[in-house]
Amino acid sequence: MNKRLLLAKRPDGLPDSDTWSLEEAPIPEPKEGEFVVQQHYISLDPAMRGWLREQRSYIPPVQIGEVMRAGSVGQVVTSKNPTFEVGSYVAGWGGVQQYIATDGAGWYPVDPSLAPLPTYIGALGMPGMTAYFGLLDVGKAKEGDTVLVSGAAGAVGSVVGQIAAIKGCQVVGIAGGPEKCTYLVEELGFDSAIDYKNDDIREGMKRTCPNGVDVYFDNVGGDILDAALTRIRRGARIVICGAISQYNTTSAIKGPSNYLSLLVNRASMTGFVVMDYSKRYKEAALAMGQWMAQGKLKSREDIYKGIENFHETFLRLFSGQKLGKLVLNVLEEDG
Repeated sequence: MNKRLLLAKRPDGLPDSDTWSLEEAPIPEPKEGEFVVQQHYISLDPAMRGWLREQRSYIPPVQIGEVMRAGSVGQVVTSKNPTFEVGSYVAGWGGVQQYIATDGAGWYPVDPSLAPLPTYIGALGMPGMTAYFGLLDVGKAKEGDTVLVSGAAGAVGSVVGQIAAIKGCQVVGIAGGPEKCTYLVEELGFDSAIDYKNDDIREGMKRTCPNGVDVYFDNVGGDILDAALTRIRRGARIVICGAISQYNTTSAIKGPSNYLSLLVNRASMTGFVVMDYSKRYKEAALAMGQWMAQGKLKSREDIYKGIENFHETFLRLFSGQKLGKLVLNVLEEDG
């Protein structure tokens, strides 16, 4: 049987355990031109919260009764598609389920001999692509820039900071708690870190970015974005990647009150969606794969097990109880 997680209702605020329902259905059989993937790992991302809202966005919402949308990686177990052979490994949008039949649209081969499978939904997957294009194309980071990153210990932020360091930037990360801040500096090579849970965020920015900020990569929104606006330099680029502090709010979204700093500093604030760069993913994957082979880029996955544990694992995105890329292993063990 195929265990799959369906959207049962639209949440108000933080999703509760009744937001989804776990159901079983027969393992699908492939039609001509299709193949079946046994999924190993599911990607858990903050963007999933936005996909639950029934409102205009960059992608249609998940509908009630549909399998919860998610990136995934797994192995082809049955195939009627000559391009995807049985035994090969693939990554794509398989959703939160153990098996999926697909015609291959949006799926691509991966090689577990080059990197562990979870890496292909982490640094070599959508989070890595987001970091690469957000920092270099949208943020236009260059050698000598001061780059400030919020959510810096997460899947996207941790890669942003490392790429910025590779490009010769001064890198400052914002994260919650001393363990995460130590991880950023001692393991990932950030120049300094601000602990937003224990430090005064504005004082921390003054201390670590005394000459101001050239690129602010925002994953958080809210008060931290507002504080960052007070530190930007002339011509600064603010990259709006996400706003996790606002995703579960039941009141009005909190926008920046310091936005006139953009005018004073002739700065820009740009939102972007990584899917717009899908035709260039190979470029990013080759660059990041080379950096990983050279030991310049590290990937860390925080892996939990069992599709039954999706809800409590998903909540770690918002509680901060994770380090690096959050992944769920949905593979059933024999016996």
